[in-house]
Amino acid sequence: MSADLDRLAIDTIRTLSMDAVEAAKSGHPGTPMALAPVAFTVWKDFLRYDPADPAWPNRDRFVLSCGHASMLLYSLIHLAGIRRKDGAPAVSLDEIKKFRQLDSVCAGHPEHHMTAGIETTTGPLGQGCGNSVGMAIASKWLAAHYNQPGHVVFDYDTYVLCSDGDLMEGVACEAASIAGHLGLANLCWLYDDNQITIEGETHLAFTEDVGKKFEGLGWRVERVADANDTVALKKALTAFKAEQNKPTLVIVKSVIGYGAPKKAGSHESHGAPLGAEEIKGAKAAYGWPTDESFRVPAEVPAHFAGTLGARGAAANTAWKKTVTGLDSACGAELADFLAGRLPTGWEKAIPCFPADAKGLASRVSSGKVIQALSAAVPWFLGGSADLAPSTMTLVPGAGDFGHDSYAGRNFHFGIREHGMAAACNGMALSGLRPYCATFFVFLDYLKPSLRLSALGHLGVIYVLTHDSIGLGEDGPTHQPIEQLATARAVPGLSVFRPADANEVAETYRVVMDRADRPAVIVLSRQNLPTLDRSAGLGSAAGTAKGAYVLKEADGGKPDCILIGTGSEVQICLEAADKLAAEGVKARVVSMPSWDLFEQQDSAYRESVLPKAVTARVACEAACGFGWERWLGMRGEFVGMKSFGASAPAPALYKHFGITSDGVAAAAKRSLAAV
Repeated sequence: MSADLDRLAIDTIRTLSMDAVEAAKSGHPGTPMALAPVAFTVWKDFLRYDPADPAWPNRDRFVLSCGHASMLLYSLIHLAGIRRKDGAPAVSLDEIKKFRQLDSVCAGHPEHHMTAGIETTTGPLGQGCGNSVGMAIASKWLAAHYNQPGHVVFDYDTYVLCSDGDLMEGVACEAASIAGHLGLANLCWLYDDNQITIEGETHLAFTEDVGKKFEGLGWRVERVADANDTVALKKALTAFKAEQNKPTLVIVKSVIGYGAPKKAGSHESHGAPLGAEEIKGAKAAYGWPTDESFRVPAEVPAHFAGTLGARGAAANTAWKKTVTGLDSACGAELADFLAGRLPTGWEKAIPCFPADAKGLASRVSSGKVIQALSAAVPWFLGGSADLAPSTMTLVPGAGDFGHDSYAGRNFHFGIREHGMAAACNGMALSGLRPYCATFFVFLDYLKPSLRLSALGHLGVIYVLTHDSIGLGEDGPTHQPIEQLATARAVPGLSVFRPADANEVAETYRVVMDRADRPAVIVLSRQNLPTLDRSAGLGSAAGTAKGAYVLKEADGGKPDCILIGTGSEVQICLEAADKLAAEGVKARVVSMPSWDLFEQQDSAYRESVLPKAVTARVACEAACGFGWERWLGMRGEFVGMKSFGASAPAPALYKHFGITSDGVAAAAKRSLAAV
C-alpha cells in the first residue's frame, strides 16, 4: 500500500509539472519528470520540515539548484501543504495553473522572497550549490554557538538537487572545494546525471569523472544507477546521514523526460513543452488518465501529511521545548537572532575617529569598525578571498571557522570570489550577517552572486578595497575603472564610497540596520585625511542620506557645486579653496551613495543640489558613466576615460588630470557654459 502511494505521489509530481509547462507554453518538463522519485524520497523519508511553519529555524533545507526545473519544487510545495504566514497555501493549484504568468507565485525560476517553501532564488546554474554551502556553514556555526549539553538547538542538514549544468559552472566547483575543505558533513548534493544539456548530450563538452573529482575535493561519493530506484536512493541518503566528516555527493542516473514516448532521454524534453500527444503518451506510461490535467488524487496530500508533515510537526514541537531550556543569557541572545534584531546598543560600538590630516586608508578604518561591530553583534561575521591582510577584515581573537572549530568567526574562503559570495548569500538566508571581501576590481568575479543578493533581498556586506587608480603600481589589471558604474546599475543594491574614516563608520551604521538590502562598500588603499568636522564642515551623519553639503560656499549661495566621492572629496575641497581665491563661490558635496540620495525626498535633494545651480563638477577616479544624472547638461566630469597605468598613485592622479587644478578648471568651464 505504501509503495502504491509513493508511486501515486511521484506520478502526481510528474504530471503536474508536465501540465503546468504545457499550459504556460514554456518551461522545462523533462527534469521534474526524471527527478520526481529523487525529490519525493528526500521529502518523504529524510527531510525534517514542518509545512505549517516553513520558517522554522532548525528545518532541513532543500535547494533546487537546477532552478529551471521549478515545477518540481512548486509541485512538492503544493502537495506537502506548505503554508504562508497567514495560513493560506503557499502554492495553490490555481497558482500552478498560472505557472510563469505575471503575478503568479510560480515564477519561471524559484524566487525565495516570493513564495514560502523556497529556500533560495535559483536558476543561474551553480548558484544553489554555492548557497547551500553557506547554509551548511550557518548550521555548523549556529550549533557551535547555541547548542548546550542536552539542548540541541541547531543541527539541520541541507539537501541540493543539481544538474550537469550546475556542476559545469565554476561557482559550483569553488563551492564544492570550500565544502570539502571545511568537512561540511551536513551537506548533501544529489547530482542528476542525465547526460543531457540544451545543445544535446553532455559528451559534446563534459567528459570528466565527476565522482573522482569530488573524491579529490574531499567529498563522500554515493552512486544510484536508476533515479526510479527509491530503495537505492534511501540507502545512499542513509549513508549521508551516517557520514561525520565529509559532505556527500549522490550521483543519480536518470532519464530526462521519463515516460515520454518519443522525447524521453532527449534534449527535446529539456526546455520546451512536450506537446499534447507526448503528454498523453507519458501519462499512459504512468497508468494515468490521459484526458485529465492538473489531477491531484486526495491520497497524495494525505500521504505527505502523514510522513513529512507529521515528522516535521513533532520535531518542531520538540525544538521549541529545547529552546525554552537554554540558560537565560544564551536564550536572550538567541531570541534577538531569531527575531532578526540586532542586540540592544549595538550602534554604540561604532567608533568615532579624531581629525587627522594624515588620516587612514578607508580599508583600515573599515577594519577597525568591523572589529568593533564584531564584539557587539555575535552573528556579524565573514572573511576574505585570501586577502584579509589587504582588506583588513580579520578580527583578532575571533578564531577561524574550520573543521577543527566551527565556532570561529573569521572565514578563509581561499581564492574563490564567486564561491565566497554565493556562500555568503546562503549564510544571509540563514539569519547571519555576513561580510565578504576582495579587491574592488574582482567585483566582476562575484557579480552573479552579488546580483542575486540584491534580487533576493539579502543583507550581505561586500567589503571591496583598492578602489581606484589610487592603488598605484599594480597597474590597470588591478585598478577598477568601470566597476562603480556596474555596481550602481544593480537594483536593490546600496553602493558606498566613503570619503574618510567617519563616513566609513556611518556607512556601517546604515548597512547594519538594513538586513534586507545588500551593500557594496568601496574602500581606498591609500590614506585619506580624517576631516575636521568642527571647522565648519558638514557632519558625517549625512552619509545616511547618501549625499550632503560638506562645505558651504561663502554666504550660502554657491556659483557652482563640486561633487566628490571617496578619495576625490579631498580634491574637491582643495579646488573650492582655489576657486574662492579667484572669487568663485563653490559648494562641496560629498556623495558617498547615489542610491541613498535618490531615496531622499525632493526637498532634501534640492537643498543639496539646487536646480538653479547648473554649474557643476563631479570628480571620481573612475569612468563617468551615469554622472550626467547629477551633473545635468552643463556639468563637467573629472575622472577616468581609459584604463589606468602602473605608477605611484600621486603620479597617476597628475597624469590623468584628477587634481584640484583640474577640478577648478572644469568648474570655470561649466560656469562659462551657463
